[in-house]
Amino acid sequence: MQIIPLSEGVFTIDKTKIFVPFNLDTDDLQTRATGSLLVEVLPFVVKTKKDILLLDAGLGFSQNGELQLHANLKANGIQPGDITKVLMTHLHKDHAGGISMKDRLGNYQLAFPNATYYVQRKEFDFAMDAGFPSFMTEEISVLENNKQVVFLDGDGIIDGYIYYHVTGGHSRYHQVYWIKEDSDTIFFGGDDAPQLQQMKNKFVAKYDFNGKKCMELRQLWWQQGKEQGWTFLFYHDVKTPAYKFSV
Repeated sequence: MQIIPLSEGVFTIDKTKIFVPFNLDTDDLQTRATGSLLVEVLPFVVKTKKDILLLDAGLGFSQNGELQLHANLKANGIQPGDITKVLMTHLHKDHAGGISMKDRLGNYQLAFPNATYYVQRKEFDFAMDAGFPSFMTEEISVLENNKQVVFLDGDGIIDGYIYYHVTGGHSRYHQVYWIKEDSDTIFFGGDDAPQLQQMKNKFVAKYDFNGKKCMELRQLWWQQGKEQGWTFLFYHDVKTPAYKFSV
């Protein structure tokens, strides 16, 4: 399997839940609001024998009239129409902003015309009820009653090789994925497992729906990954987008 990180940049985020661009060379974290976290926003493409998978969809920024996620894909030789599946861990705005885009009439359309989107039904319902600032309902409402969308109910398997599990860790209906092909396993934990250092240390985050559960799951996954040689993908890690254990 081939892994392609699609970085949308580095940001700080505080209790306002606003993502503010951060230049690693010139900016000082100490000048940002108290409690600011430094994160990268990093969707991934995984190429398998069957699919070109997109794992979460970034902030949805546009540059010169083009979705940044589309530009990042094209820079790696991939057209938006090449994506066959979009796997969503949850629908917070920094993960779901790029699932849709406005057409010439100002209406939102799915950003990947040939892809099947996989979303937990309860996550979608909760996001539409909760709304701003964590969820951008106008952007994600296009998922409803759309023939390209598969709404999931709990745990399961997609096409015999993509496994998903609802954790209720970072958010109430957050899910994680294992992509298994031949002897390789890629684990994508979204915001349950966003950074390498959180895997290595006991860390309870106040911003998680169930921080203790997240910590316990990270410890479990790290041990399993070590024993089984998983590759971990980290959506918010400034330094280490991927980490592979050797067995």
